[in-house]
Amino acid sequence: MAAILKGIVATSVLSSSSDFVPKGVQLPSLKSLPVSERKGGFLVDGSDAKVVPVSNARARSAGRLVAANAVAAEKSAASTASKTGGHELLLFEALREGLEEEMDRDPRVCVMGEDVGHYGGSYKVTKGLAKKYGDLRVLDTPIAENSFTGMAVGAAMTGLRPIVEGMNMGFLLLAFNQISNNCGMLHYTSGGQFKIPIVIRGPGGVGRQLGAEHSQRLESYFQSIPGIQMVACSTPYNAKGLMKAAIRSENPVILFEHVLLYNLKERIPDEEYVLSLEEAEMVRPGEHVTILTYSRMRYHVMQAAKTLVNKGYDPEVIDIRSLKPFDLYTIGNSVKKTHRVLIVEECMRTGGIGASLTAAINENFHDYLDAPVVCLSSQDVPTPYAGTLEEWTVVQPAQIVTAVEQLCR
Repeated sequence: MAAILKGIVATSVLSSSSDFVPKGVQLPSLKSLPVSERKGGFLVDGSDAKVVPVSNARARSAGRLVAANAVAAEKSAASTASKTGGHELLLFEALREGLEEEMDRDPRVCVMGEDVGHYGGSYKVTKGLAKKYGDLRVLDTPIAENSFTGMAVGAAMTGLRPIVEGMNMGFLLLAFNQISNNCGMLHYTSGGQFKIPIVIRGPGGVGRQLGAEHSQRLESYFQSIPGIQMVACSTPYNAKGLMKAAIRSENPVILFEHVLLYNLKERIPDEEYVLSLEEAEMVRPGEHVTILTYSRMRYHVMQAAKTLVNKGYDPEVIDIRSLKPFDLYTIGNSVKKTHRVLIVEECMRTGGIGASLTAAINENFHDYLDAPVVCLSSQDVPTPYAGTLEEWTVVQPAQIVTAVEQLCR
């Protein structure tokens, strides 16, 4: 194993860091935004989480808002797809395309995990990559999550950019020590001597009768770890953009993929694009209530939204995407407009993402609320194997409709 890593390192040192900047592609910056979009917020420096104020008196007074700075890039990429036609991909294929583009661009990028090589991964996200890049860059590992996650952290410390695939996100509980004490803290505990540019990704969420141990939602487990960023993809478009952004980040990033969304199909741009890791997506503008959601629940919410519109309600739907940190700029602007908030998540109710989001909204935007924040979450029980019981543990569209009706009374 040491010989394998040595071979990867030897390959990586042949290229300088300047070789890894893609031609013709610019990550969005404050200067690239219109003046109107630069005002009224703060920017977060992802390398060290420093908050940089934007020179605007109103922004300074609202000190806790976090401004997303990649709105222009996403709009431009989406409009490009509509003009040129783009190409259709399933979500797992979009993840693979983003991963392959980054492996082509940067020889330091490597993949490791169980069956990621010649088998192509449990959901075929890495299919064909071993044949193209070889066993040194697409490394099949033993069934030992703590070992290969720790190995990936060490590889990141030496200058590589490893991507760890958990065959199922629940298995990564076996690597919790490596993710918490190593991934999240080494940059700090080394006094800034080491960066840990690692991506940890894999399928999770409640599937179709996968049983309790294979239906884990680990967002709540990892959100309290200092130094870790977390994002959740929900469409082929944002899956590819978030994958590329995560690989380029100097921080450790956990990318959550839902097992039931891999076969979603969408047309995405032919041109390269990269999304922000700290930006929410406005899915549906509205006036009456803000619905915050992510991952698979986005589709339950949109199903409920059709019913709500027919009943005369106008919900605003936001896919928060960034689970840590929250995009409080986008969320705050919506709360100030609708004055009501409903959070819909598949995570557990106790200590989940919804609980943290509720606390953040109450702390920052309490004066704008006309009603208490409502949170719909999965029940605090192991996910049953029986299909009918499994559905009972997860939020359904009818519950969302009822919650909005009660909020808007």
